[in-house]
Amino acid sequence: MNKDKKSRLQDVAKHAGVSMMTVSRVLNQNGMVSEKTKTKVQAKLKELNYQPNVSARRLASNKSFFLGLLYDNPSASYVSQFLLSSLKLCRDCGYHLVVDEVDKSLTKNLESVAELINITQVDGLILLPPVCDIAEILETLMAANIPFVRVSPNAQLNVSPYVCMDDYQAAFEITEQLIQQGHVNIAHIIGHPDVGASRLRYQGFLDALRSNKINIPPEYIEQGFFTYKSGLSATQKLLSLNNRPSAIFASNDDMAAAAISAAHMKNIPVPTALSVVGFDDTLLASTVWPHISTVRQPIKEMAKVAVELLVSGKFDDPANLKRSDLRHVLDFEIIQRESSTGIS
Repeated sequence: MNKDKKSRLQDVAKHAGVSMMTVSRVLNQNGMVSEKTKTKVQAKLKELNYQPNVSARRLASNKSFFLGLLYDNPSASYVSQFLLSSLKLCRDCGYHLVVDEVDKSLTKNLESVAELINITQVDGLILLPPVCDIAEILETLMAANIPFVRVSPNAQLNVSPYVCMDDYQAAFEITEQLIQQGHVNIAHIIGHPDVGASRLRYQGFLDALRSNKINIPPEYIEQGFFTYKSGLSATQKLLSLNNRPSAIFASNDDMAAAAISAAHMKNIPVPTALSVVGFDDTLLASTVWPHISTVRQPIKEMAKVAVELLVSGKFDDPANLKRSDLRHVLDFEIIQRESSTGIS
């Protein structure tokens, strides 16, 4: 086939050996197609570089083929990784992703959400933390009957499907790892106070210390905001203590990277004089030196589940919501790198 010529629906059907109706069902995410046939059709769509007529698809399916994503920006690395994964996944599903950052003003937030719904007619929304816990936004979406999926919410866990990982257990295990390496003077930089995962990670840290009968002074706990700047400030305070910690567990990689920088500024070698661990395993963790030991949060997989839940249409009707279907917990992994080691 001439590559300069635009492929048509019938071209894809002919090359895949199926009917035009089957190709249409695959394009519209209709569940009436077997997985084998779906895979074959998708391969031909990609091979022939078929570009569907969005207007025609909208008329045929009563969908906009737009998904929305709302985010705040406490951790730039986490947000950018989630956004990039979501964009690709939406494109692979034949959808467009509309991204909007929430404002600090609740009134402006609600106006933006209403505008997003009215102008783009989104088929569903993904809410990242801490946006996922803003009650007024949830109420607006429910009133408008817009399906939404939340990522790592902290409250109202029965109002929508959500995707998360076990932040508490992950924090417990990475703290245990530091303890097994011989550390007892372990400090913690808490994440943003508006994000539920911060509390879970902090609790996991405390419980790991308690289970090992380790007591730390109150000054070993510093409040951060998931930003590099807050991590830098918190670590400078920790390293100025007379009895400074031998290890720091920062609640995300941005703050862990800042902790390493603060140590470099004071000529404290990492990890021989100070071990540092983070959380999320964003690209930053393997960019700074030494590379950061961290918890690998399945960000790409979380984005995939969130997009697939909305595209499936399973939760379009609130009557279909079953409590057992709402919670989607994904696995984590502890990644040991050069920023942490045992005490010599």
